Amino acid sequence: MAAQNGKDLLIKLDLGGGVFETVAGLRATRLSFNAETVDVTSVESLGGWRELLGGAGVKSAGISGSGVFRDAASDARVREVFFGGETPVFQVILPDFGTIEGPFFVAALEYAGSHDGEATYEVSLASAGALSFVAL
Repeated sequence: MAAQNGKDLLIKLDLGGGVFETVAGLRATRLSFNAETVDVTSVESLGGWRELLGGAGVKSAGISGSGVFRDAASDARVREVFFGGETPVFQVILPDFGTIEGPFFVAALEYAGSHDGEATYEVSLASAGALSFVAL
Protein backbone atom coordinates (compact mmCIF):
# COMPACT_ATOMS: atom_id res chain seq x y z
CA MET A 1 0.00 0.00 0.00
CA ALA A 2 1.28 3.43 -0.94
CA ALA A 3 1.60 6.32 1.50
CA GLN A 4 -1.61 8.29 2.03
CA ASN A 5 -2.30 12.02 1.94
CA GLY A 6 -3.05 13.35 5.43
CA LYS A 7 -5.55 15.84 4.02
CA ASP A 8 -7.71 12.89 2.90
CA LEU A 9 -8.42 11.85 6.51
CA LEU A 10 -11.74 13.64 6.95
CA ILE A 11 -14.16 14.22 9.81
CA LYS A 12 -17.74 14.56 8.62
CA LEU A 13 -20.83 15.53 10.63
CA ASP A 14 -24.45 14.66 9.93
CA LEU A 15 -26.07 18.05 9.34
CA GLY A 16 -29.47 16.36 9.44
CA GLY A 17 -31.29 13.72 7.45
CA GLY A 18 -28.18 11.65 6.79
CA VAL A 19 -26.44 14.46 4.89
CA PHE A 20 -22.77 14.47 5.91
CA GLU A 21 -20.50 17.46 5.45
CA THR A 22 -16.77 17.72 6.14
CA VAL A 23 -16.03 19.80 9.24
CA ALA A 24 -14.57 22.94 7.67
CA GLY A 25 -11.07 24.29 8.12
CA LEU A 26 -9.40 21.28 9.74
CA ARG A 27 -5.68 21.00 9.07
CA ALA A 28 -4.88 18.08 11.34
CA THR A 29 -7.09 15.15 12.39
CA ARG A 30 -6.58 12.17 14.63
CA LEU A 31 -8.60 9.02 15.41
CA SER A 32 -7.81 6.73 18.31
CA PHE A 33 -9.36 3.47 19.49
CA ASN A 34 -9.13 2.25 23.06
CA ALA A 35 -10.16 -0.87 24.97
CA GLU A 36 -10.09 -1.28 28.73
CA THR A 37 -8.72 -4.53 30.03
CA VAL A 38 -10.32 -6.89 32.54
CA ASP A 39 -7.63 -8.56 34.64
CA VAL A 40 -8.53 -12.13 35.66
CA THR A 41 -5.11 -13.06 37.04
CA SER A 42 -5.16 -15.39 40.04
CA VAL A 43 -2.75 -17.43 42.08
CA GLU A 44 -3.33 -20.21 39.56
CA SER A 45 -2.13 -18.12 36.59
CA LEU A 46 0.66 -19.98 34.82
CA GLY A 47 4.05 -18.64 35.89
CA GLY A 48 2.44 -15.66 37.62
CA TRP A 49 1.71 -14.02 34.29
CA ARG A 50 -1.19 -11.63 34.01
CA GLU A 51 -4.31 -12.97 32.30
CA LEU A 52 -6.86 -10.80 30.54
CA LEU A 53 -10.46 -11.65 29.76
CA GLY A 54 -10.91 -11.24 26.02
CA GLY A 55 -13.79 -9.12 24.75
CA ALA A 56 -14.87 -7.97 28.21
CA GLY A 57 -13.49 -4.44 28.40
CA VAL A 58 -15.20 -1.19 27.42
CA LYS A 59 -14.28 0.02 23.93
CA SER A 60 -14.09 3.70 23.02
CA ALA A 61 -12.91 5.96 20.26
CA GLY A 62 -11.71 9.53 20.23
CA ILE A 63 -11.48 12.00 17.39
CA SER A 64 -9.58 15.27 17.51
CA GLY A 65 -8.91 17.94 14.99
CA SER A 66 -7.46 21.41 14.72
CA GLY A 67 -7.48 24.02 12.04
CA VAL A 68 -8.54 27.41 10.76
CA PHE A 69 -11.92 28.75 11.87
CA ARG A 70 -14.09 29.23 8.76
CA ASP A 71 -17.57 29.79 10.30
CA ALA A 72 -19.14 27.41 7.80
CA ALA A 73 -22.41 25.49 8.27
CA SER A 74 -20.46 22.53 9.70
CA ASP A 75 -18.75 24.80 12.27
CA ALA A 76 -22.12 26.17 13.35
CA ARG A 77 -23.45 22.61 13.71
CA VAL A 78 -20.46 21.60 15.88
CA ARG A 79 -21.21 24.58 18.17
CA GLU A 80 -24.90 23.59 18.34
CA VAL A 81 -23.94 20.02 19.20
CA PHE A 82 -21.60 21.18 21.97
CA PHE A 83 -24.00 23.63 23.60
CA GLY A 84 -26.96 21.29 23.16
CA GLY A 85 -25.15 18.24 24.57
CA GLU A 86 -26.17 16.23 21.51
CA THR A 87 -24.56 13.02 20.22
CA PRO A 88 -25.05 13.13 16.44
CA VAL A 89 -23.52 10.74 13.96
CA PHE A 90 -20.03 11.55 12.71
CA GLN A 91 -18.00 9.83 10.02
CA VAL A 92 -14.25 9.53 9.81
CA ILE A 93 -12.95 8.81 6.34
CA LEU A 94 -9.64 6.94 6.40
CA PRO A 95 -8.10 7.04 2.90
CA ASP A 96 -7.76 3.64 1.21
CA PHE A 97 -8.97 1.98 4.43
CA GLY A 98 -12.63 2.70 5.10
CA THR A 99 -15.21 4.73 7.00
CA ILE A 100 -15.87 4.74 10.74
CA GLU A 101 -19.36 5.94 11.65
CA GLY A 102 -21.31 6.40 14.86
CA PRO A 103 -22.50 8.79 17.55
CA PHE A 104 -19.97 11.12 19.15
CA PHE A 105 -20.11 13.69 21.95
CA VAL A 106 -18.22 16.98 21.53
CA ALA A 107 -16.03 16.79 24.64
CA ALA A 108 -14.01 19.96 23.97
CA LEU A 109 -14.24 22.93 21.64
CA GLU A 110 -11.52 25.59 21.77
CA TYR A 111 -10.98 28.78 19.80
CA ALA A 112 -7.77 30.81 19.63
CA GLY A 113 -6.22 33.65 17.71
CA SER A 114 -3.50 36.23 17.81
CA HIS A 115 -3.55 39.84 16.63
CA ASP A 116 -1.41 39.02 13.59
CA GLY A 117 -2.74 35.60 12.65
CA GLU A 118 -5.80 33.60 11.72
CA ALA A 119 -8.49 32.42 14.15
CA THR A 120 -8.06 28.72 14.89
CA TYR A 121 -10.04 26.05 16.67
CA GLU A 122 -9.65 22.59 18.13
CA VAL A 123 -12.32 19.98 18.68
CA SER A 124 -12.28 16.70 20.63
CA LEU A 125 -14.97 14.07 20.21
CA ALA A 126 -15.70 11.02 22.39
CA SER A 127 -17.62 8.01 21.12
CA ALA A 128 -21.12 7.80 22.55
CA GLY A 129 -22.32 4.42 21.26
CA ALA A 130 -21.53 1.57 18.93
CA LEU A 131 -19.37 2.37 15.91
CA SER A 132 -19.46 0.72 12.51
CA PHE A 133 -16.66 0.21 10.03
CA VAL A 134 -17.10 -0.12 6.28
CA ALA A 135 -13.97 -1.09 4.37
CA LEU A 136 -13.22 0.46 0.99
